[in-house]
Amino acid sequence: MPTAAPLSRINDFVVRFANVNGSGSASANEMFARAIMRMGIPVAPRNIFPSNIQGLPTWYEVRVSEDGHLGARGGTDLMVAMNPQTFDKDIASIEPGGYLLYDSTKPYPASKFRDDITVIGVPLTAICNREYTDPRQRQLFKNIIYIGVLTALIDMDVAAVEKLITEQYKGKDKLIAPNIKALHIGRDYAILNLPHPIGLKLRKADKVGDKIFVEGNAAAALGAVYGGATVCAWYPITPSSSLADAFTKHCAKLRVDPQTKKAKYAIIQAEDELASIGMVIGAAWNGARAFTATSGPGISLMQEFIGLAYFAEIPAVIFDVQRAGPSTGMPTRTQQCDLISCAYASHGDTKHIMVFPENPAEAFEMGAQAFDLADRLQTPVFVMLDLEIGMNHHLTRPFTWDDAKVYDRGKVMTAEELEAGKDFGRYLDVDGDGIPYRTYPGTHPTKGSFFTRGTSRDRYAKYTEEGAPYVDNMQRLLRKFETAKDVVPKPLIANAAKPTKYGVLYFGSTAPAMDEAIHMIESRGHAIDRMRLRGFPFHSSVNSFVADHDFIFVVEQNRDAQMRSLIVNECGIDPVRLVPILHFDGTPITARFIAKAIGDHLDQMTMKPAKVAS
Repeated sequence: MPTAAPLSRINDFVVRFANVNGSGSASANEMFARAIMRMGIPVAPRNIFPSNIQGLPTWYEVRVSEDGHLGARGGTDLMVAMNPQTFDKDIASIEPGGYLLYDSTKPYPASKFRDDITVIGVPLTAICNREYTDPRQRQLFKNIIYIGVLTALIDMDVAAVEKLITEQYKGKDKLIAPNIKALHIGRDYAILNLPHPIGLKLRKADKVGDKIFVEGNAAAALGAVYGGATVCAWYPITPSSSLADAFTKHCAKLRVDPQTKKAKYAIIQAEDELASIGMVIGAAWNGARAFTATSGPGISLMQEFIGLAYFAEIPAVIFDVQRAGPSTGMPTRTQQCDLISCAYASHGDTKHIMVFPENPAEAFEMGAQAFDLADRLQTPVFVMLDLEIGMNHHLTRPFTWDDAKVYDRGKVMTAEELEAGKDFGRYLDVDGDGIPYRTYPGTHPTKGSFFTRGTSRDRYAKYTEEGAPYVDNMQRLLRKFETAKDVVPKPLIANAAKPTKYGVLYFGSTAPAMDEAIHMIESRGHAIDRMRLRGFPFHSSVNSFVADHDFIFVVEQNRDAQMRSLIVNECGIDPVRLVPILHFDGTPITARFIAKAIGDHLDQMTMKPAKVAS
């Protein structure tokens, strides 16, 4: 018996699968998560995989939370340890009182186990060797067999798994019966040989509602389609490649002329990131809505072209699915580490627009909105995703779209206006908002823009290297940046139940963990107001929020407090008032981490001086 009381929870625990990459475990593990969701219980799965094709360790974590907490929790309640290479590490991560399910075909010495967990051995390899002769079948069906074991251990609806198997192998019907048989081999073994169910149990609920289950990259790609994108130029790089792949699939359904069957889009896999952003800028200058998808190293390579788009004022959208850097870094791990490089991309006085989706629903919405922003502001716009959002499935609210929506193409002068003699200066600010008028190439046979350049010019696009016109142009670009403050998505504020002098700023994929952490912080007796940042440049309400509090915590996933630096630089705020909460090991930030970090700070700040005895 374990020295710690076995955990006993219903619809609130974390299961982690430890496998070998390339073993075929991913589809079985995802099926496990989907089956729980079919029982009406919210899940938050995360695939933690290496940057190779096969052989290295991989993990798949499923957080089960009837309360709907979708951020990473930290810790493991039930470990399914299928990889001998990581066995010791996997056992160490189990919570006291937790459970270990492992392949007991090969005996392990008692020293391999902990005395504060429940150990459940199943001879999976022996069972597979008995049932199957083909080596590949033995490996693949082992994954389904341990899912069958789990259905008995945690009282899972086996019919939901059977239905998923039927759906997954539709069109390959000969695979359905063998997989269902393997499922029941595992389930029958557990029922006959193991105490069941264990303390971690599932109970049908109705908490999923109308939420959909989708990856962030697929959602962002669909947003690009609905946002009017017709050109995608990209170069493969983890973790953004699936965004371009998804755009290709969406376009095949939604961007093909129903009569002629001709594609109404262009998708080009360029020879490198430099070429891809160059193609995007060229297409956008010609009037197409165009984008690229990349990650941090790609942003580094695109710097000069991004500067051209900023200075020549060409709309372009860049989906940056951030990973852990620098250099190659950890390409299959998550971070928010490209904020500074995107905000000031290029080698001159540049300032760029960024939007920060928190989940796939906002990735869809902001993915579409980015094209309106780029056209209206005539500048590159960065959609700042990361691996946590982009490459994991999330339960999220359904996407909505207004079919009556008209795209905002910004200030575009027509041939009729040019013919009527309207004054056209490509870099002339006539409205005081820093945004000039443009024309699409060929709008008028003799008037309007036919060329663009990345060198200095006057208001009418005439080449000049004189200082005064250059200063005039650069100051106008700053006015445009000021205009953008009221155009980008505004921050969202959630005030504490009682007045407080403390606040927290957060953004992007930290949001689910922050939403859960706030309750943990409150349970420690602290009140804290929240502001979720959704766009850069920062809206004036950011300054007001900071001014209303003595101290502000800034939660972000990078080493150098990049968001905090942006707030200090752009808002003129004393850095002493901004307390960084930093997490940058490549894993998603957890509610426990945030709550402890902020709670410990607040404990110190609110500590009353001890009374001195007289």
